[in-house]
Amino acid sequence: MITELKTLFSEHRRTLYLLCQQFYTHEDSPFLLRSDLHQLFDLFIQTEQGQLLKDSAVEDLFCSLQEASKNEPWIYLAARSTIGHWNYYRLHSEEIEIDEIDVSEYLEFKERLVGYEAPSDEYLLELDMTPFNREFPKLQEARSIGRGVEFLNRHLSSKLFVEKREGSRKILDFLRVHQHRSTQLMLNGMIEDVPGLQAALRKGVKFLKNCDEDTCWDDVAPTMMSYGFQPGWGRTLEDILEMFHMLMDILEAPDPQNLEKFLGRIPMIFSIVVVSPHGYFGQENVLGLPDTGGQVVYILDQVRALEKEMKEQIYRQGLDIEPSIVVLTRLIPHCGDTSCNQPEEQIAGTSNATIVRVPFRNDQGEVINDWISRFKIWPHLERFSRESERKLLETIGARPDLIIGNYSDGNLVSFLLSRRLRVTQCTIAHALEKAKYLFSGLYWKENPEYNFQTQFTADLVSMNAADFIITSTYQEIAGTEESLGQYESYSSFTMPALYRVINGINIYDPKFNIVSPGADDRVYFPYYDEDNRLTELHDELHELIYGDHMEGSRGLLDDKDKPLIFTMARLDKVKNITGLVECYAKSERLREQANLLVVAGSIHVDHSSDAEERYQIETMHRLFDEYQLDGQVRWLGKHLQKNKAGELYRYIADQKGVFVQPALFEAFGLTVIEAMATGLPIFATQYGGPLEIIVDGKSGFHIDPNDNEEMAEKICTFFERAANHPQYWKVISDACITRVEENYTWSLYARRLLTLSRVYGFWKYVSNLEREETRRYLEMFHGLMFRNLASETK
Repeated sequence: MITELKTLFSEHRRTLYLLCQQFYTHEDSPFLLRSDLHQLFDLFIQTEQGQLLKDSAVEDLFCSLQEASKNEPWIYLAARSTIGHWNYYRLHSEEIEIDEIDVSEYLEFKERLVGYEAPSDEYLLELDMTPFNREFPKLQEARSIGRGVEFLNRHLSSKLFVEKREGSRKILDFLRVHQHRSTQLMLNGMIEDVPGLQAALRKGVKFLKNCDEDTCWDDVAPTMMSYGFQPGWGRTLEDILEMFHMLMDILEAPDPQNLEKFLGRIPMIFSIVVVSPHGYFGQENVLGLPDTGGQVVYILDQVRALEKEMKEQIYRQGLDIEPSIVVLTRLIPHCGDTSCNQPEEQIAGTSNATIVRVPFRNDQGEVINDWISRFKIWPHLERFSRESERKLLETIGARPDLIIGNYSDGNLVSFLLSRRLRVTQCTIAHALEKAKYLFSGLYWKENPEYNFQTQFTADLVSMNAADFIITSTYQEIAGTEESLGQYESYSSFTMPALYRVINGINIYDPKFNIVSPGADDRVYFPYYDEDNRLTELHDELHELIYGDHMEGSRGLLDDKDKPLIFTMARLDKVKNITGLVECYAKSERLREQANLLVVAGSIHVDHSSDAEERYQIETMHRLFDEYQLDGQVRWLGKHLQKNKAGELYRYIADQKGVFVQPALFEAFGLTVIEAMATGLPIFATQYGGPLEIIVDGKSGFHIDPNDNEEMAEKICTFFERAANHPQYWKVISDACITRVEENYTWSLYARRLLTLSRVYGFWKYVSNLEREETRRYLEMFHGLMFRNLASETK
């Protein structure tokens, strides 16, 4: 493209000069975002001069621009030609010249614009992971992003079996290593080589085919063990034969799908550690407390689903082993009416899943009694990980088989634990703060309360160290054609005076996998499932919504016959609850059609110690007063136990209401899944996970949280259409339920996660997937950079 651009700049100097001048009409900031640039160009090509650039390489360039930085006479451009592929350009607005530059030069220009001028003798660290990943296979097509395990199986299986003898030998060695405590699984010493394994498989199949259909492993164990087989192949005759046949096929002519299916049934995962150290992690009275929300719900549901699936799989493998799951979190002595001061707590709905809490300590080794914000947690994590390691080994009795990190802090702890224990590491971001806060890396010094510099460093370490990464949606990784994803935002950025990231993460790396969570189907089920409804709660729910003297509420709905617009979330800026209230307040048409029910935070400012939440509470009260909302909006400053929340969704569905999730950005959106599962028509943000969860216009509606008029128009149109055609509400409702049942269940999630753990564990064993040189580099980066930043956390 650069050749075409240079030609155009030479041939149309006057036109390009006028275009360049448009950049300087935006004087409030040295940076222009994609929306600014598109508006600028759209207006320009409507002019007589601008028509010359229509359908040209310049128009193609502007269509791909994500950002511009300007300081007259220079204009620097960042273009995203396709997902994950970037080009950088430099314009001189007087000479009318354009050149392509590298990312380092682009970032250096941005640093100067925010006042950082590097001394001539100063070397700014540049982080570039490219050399470590150069030889590792990468996906090529954007549509394949998030399907890493499929690609890895195809690529490495063909590579592994180029030399059939060596590949088969590695499989044999892998099958030999499996044990549980002192019990040998899969193979014993009777099988010494691959021909011996193939011969044993043939003998085993011949023997088993002559057995009765109801034969189980215990019936044939002595014979199987004499052939060289140990428990783990299956419980029933059918399962054992299927495993034998799959392995015979793999040794004969490996097929990636067959290999994945086979690996997915090997007994490898008996104990899991799930790490989540920030916030208040408990089962009751915690939701809505600072830093405590959907992640807690996600993990508890995840653990229940994993334990159930592990039990079923272990039983099917023919083993009598009780799996164990530990949720590792922080002990908080001063925790109010929560259980977060208990060192251990059994997880309800499980038989052997436990919350294990380890305290933070100060430099003197004394326990820190109070909650600490997730933005200030960093100095405590390394000591926490060391103490946690001892506690985990004591609790489990052995090394865990898998460690799953959650959010930036939990992922860093997982990195530290997996590094020492040599355990497979899975990373789940939930949300990466970098994508939430505009120019957060660039202005890290101006926002000391967030400690972005420490958090982003932790993210870079953990996401590069992880064996595999789970995301809930595609765009969490790669965004869309128009906007970059959360992980892609870590590909290159700068933190002036600290370091530049030239290539921090490659979203085409096969470690990325999309595994979407679900809603607990015991709690979030359709409104028409009368047999399971908690109708005993209806009087209480009616009082919550319409009651005259409800403690912790504001607003009394005058017209109880109107349907309800329902929203529920933490009361913080990103969730944008006040934005929805303002949208409703300013739309007379919407206020005429429906009431608004808000369940969020507390109505009392002095009940919150979080500055952001306090500001949102004050904003809510201001909106109530300014727009006289008390007769049309009900605000409940309560945190509902999930069974009650599930029935509330259904209660509102009975009244033909809707659910609105207006977040400025939502990594996934568990409340979206919950509402859809109960049958509530959904309106949810187009930024983040809901863009994939919802099929717009069919199983809900996308809304732009930055456009209140459009949001109000969409909701009004729905209510009007539902009023004129009563079946329309049910059509959308039924589509919501179907969408969840087919794509977003915890049983699907658990099965996929366990398969991924085994497949990545296999490739880590038989190839260089562990990438020792990368690990050593990350250890150095952690030691020299993260530790210093963490020690300076304010």
